[in-house]
Amino acid sequence: MSENKDPFYITTAISYPNGRPHIGHAYEAIATDVMARFQRARGRDVRLITGTDEHGLKMFQTARDQGRATIDLADEMSGYFREMYARLNISYDNFMRTSDAAHHEASQAIWRAMEANGDLYLDRYEGWYSVRDEAFYDESELVDGEGGVRLSPQGTPVEWTVEESWFFRLSKYQDKLLALYNEQPDFIRPESRRNEVMRFVEGGLKDLSVSRTSFDWGVPVPGSPGHVMYVWVDALTTYLSGLGYPNPASDFSKFWPANIHMIGKDIVRFHTVYWPAFLMSANLPLPKQVFGHGFLLNRGEKMSKSLGNVVDPMVLADQFGVDALRYYLLREVSFGQDGTYSAEAIVRTANADLANSFGNLAQRSLSMIFKNLDGKISADYSPAQDDVDLLTDLAEMAAIRLPREFEQLAFSVGIEDWIRAVFACNQYVDTQAPWALRKTDPERMRAVLMTLFQAVRTLAIAIRPVVPAAADALLDQMGIADDARDFDALADNDWFAKLVASGFVVGQPVPIFPRLELPAEDNGGEGEA
Repeated sequence: MSENKDPFYITTAISYPNGRPHIGHAYEAIATDVMARFQRARGRDVRLITGTDEHGLKMFQTARDQGRATIDLADEMSGYFREMYARLNISYDNFMRTSDAAHHEASQAIWRAMEANGDLYLDRYEGWYSVRDEAFYDESELVDGEGGVRLSPQGTPVEWTVEESWFFRLSKYQDKLLALYNEQPDFIRPESRRNEVMRFVEGGLKDLSVSRTSFDWGVPVPGSPGHVMYVWVDALTTYLSGLGYPNPASDFSKFWPANIHMIGKDIVRFHTVYWPAFLMSANLPLPKQVFGHGFLLNRGEKMSKSLGNVVDPMVLADQFGVDALRYYLLREVSFGQDGTYSAEAIVRTANADLANSFGNLAQRSLSMIFKNLDGKISADYSPAQDDVDLLTDLAEMAAIRLPREFEQLAFSVGIEDWIRAVFACNQYVDTQAPWALRKTDPERMRAVLMTLFQAVRTLAIAIRPVVPAAADALLDQMGIADDARDFDALADNDWFAKLVASGFVVGQPVPIFPRLELPAEDNGGEGEA
């Protein structure tokens, strides 16, 4: 095993729990988890941090309207997200809630650092505020909605707000931010998001209101009674508090700055304008990359409770299985672009790729070894050129081509190369016809089946970050040890001989990817989300 333990820190956006999570939350969580699992398999020491952003006016108002304590509502809502992460097999290291005491400590520490740098001042705020977005907007950004309602760029209602507020000198950082974007073009990805942010900053930055006095549900501003922090100072700081900032003995010293903040494209501005400015002010290193992925759309519209088109990922996981859902979302949606979901598409993709192609390949390969060789594997065979060529191509896919794409978050491209390798293996089976060789050339049959055993193991390890439960179930059946399922293991040329020497015998295989059926209520129709 490798001793390479380079740190790798990745985060999801900290979700605002104003209801149960929808499939968009699941998509981001799954993509982030796949990247974390991939980096762990590459030998890196990974931290994946997620959590819930529970402060702000929305949570306060909702709890008040329901006649309950705000923390009680926050506990319930945050619990739904924990449940989703567990159900979708998300391997996070810390779930940070903004209501946690450790997070309050971190938020107040970065506030003091910004204040010490002369970047905070007290003034009066008058302007347009969206409760739903927890964001302030300039007059020039607004549009007129029905009935004379003013709407934000996200289509949410805004209201005129007047109150005393602490301000952050965002305007001071305009040139520094533009220099950042130019000097580090990969700081914002994909490029289309970078261009949008640059145009916004080039248009001029105004100082930012960063506290509220109209409610008390939030992190108290140190030394300023009656003020709580404006939600984005508070929320963004979870990326620090999740590592233990400001404790010098915590994970923070090892893992910060973040390698990737994985976020939805609608909050790119907060993460690429406000966040780096806050960090510059606090004299903290900047994250290496912010990746703004696209939306999963419902009939061309972003999902929202108000539209009644929210899709529950727990229902999809129950209907189709967690691994099938994970595979579909990363196989069919080009990460960074908008995509659509349909029940029919999940069934079609999972059946074609997982059940019919990879699952069938694994099942018939292990079954033939079980039935024709009494489950015995052996290394004393003479490989033909076809065997060598197949295993060489699979090794290049697993060690070079798929990792190259996953490193760039091009999951669908890497998976496409993986499924091509699966197809190549199935073609190999059809060409070699080991069922016929059993009668005509048993030694050649043995060589073919040993080649297939090795091929299936390579394919399972390569796709394991995407479908971890299914891949592990298969590798269990193949006698592959838990600590021999990473990319270092793929580079071990002696693994097969060692497995043979251990006396491992293939048992009656159990299918790992059942064929899916479309739920009756869908009747084969599209149900995009």
